[in-house]
Amino acid sequence: MRPTSPVRPATSPTTPPAEPAANASKKAATRTLPPTDPPVAERELKKAARARRRYERGEVRRFTRRSRRRRVAWLTAAITAVVLVGLVTVAVYSPLLALRTVTVVGTTRVDAAAVRDAVADQVGKPLALVDFARLKAELSHFPLIRSFVTETVPPDTLVIRVTERAPVGSVATASGFSVVDPAGVEIEKSADRPPSLPLIDVGETNAKGPAFQAAVAVLLALPPSVLGKVDSVTAQTNDDVTLTLTGAGQIVVWGSAENSQLKARVLVALMKTQSASSPVKYDVSAPTNPVVGPV
Repeated sequence: MRPTSPVRPATSPTTPPAEPAANASKKAATRTLPPTDPPVAERELKKAARARRRYERGEVRRFTRRSRRRRVAWLTAAITAVVLVGLVTVAVYSPLLALRTVTVVGTTRVDAAAVRDAVADQVGKPLALVDFARLKAELSHFPLIRSFVTETVPPDTLVIRVTERAPVGSVATASGFSVVDPAGVEIEKSADRPPSLPLIDVGETNAKGPAFQAAVAVLLALPPSVLGKVDSVTAQTNDDVTLTLTGAGQIVVWGSAENSQLKARVLVALMKTQSASSPVKYDVSAPTNPVVGPV
């Protein structure tokens, strides 16, 4: 008996296989969408390109402005430097600013004309090239000049302001008398004793030693009303300063120069209690316990 093959259902060759229902619905939806303008992505791309070009143009302009400002700043600095160098050159070397006038101020005992003659070799130099070291050396030859300051006044003037040595007393010498300042520097010589200055007598000690310094310190501490009455001041050491007043020959035992301000106030008070014509000795060496007695 011959085997029989299974019976296959008859199909039509022209009928396509059935599609899933989901795919069919998608295709249907796609087919039903209406036609649109250029895609959104393309428009956004163009917008981004335009924005990028605007940004790049702005960056180029900003960079150009910064470069231009830098060039202007460098050019300004260079011009300023050139101008300054030119001004300095003119100030230093120009004959328009050469020294022509020397003015000396503050002299009474010092001969101003002699001071001008001493610095005459500086005339003709530009003010900026005046040799102040040489000027100082020239003025050091004037013993009456204690100090000085200079001032340049463009275009052609030099002002020398002098501070003279102030006399504090006179010292007896073999040839007469020497007027000295507080440092013991001789200001001038005289054959006769200067009447308006107290005589400083420190014996055989050094004129610039401790005894002299103590005597000068006492004189400088006295008020003008008392200093004008001092005839002489003596000291052998710095602890035994004694003043002799004019007139009746009153004496002041001062002691050392310590507490001189207090001693001066005490002396003024004591002198008010005594007659100027009485020979009196004032002892203010211990200012808190002064003594007044006969000479």
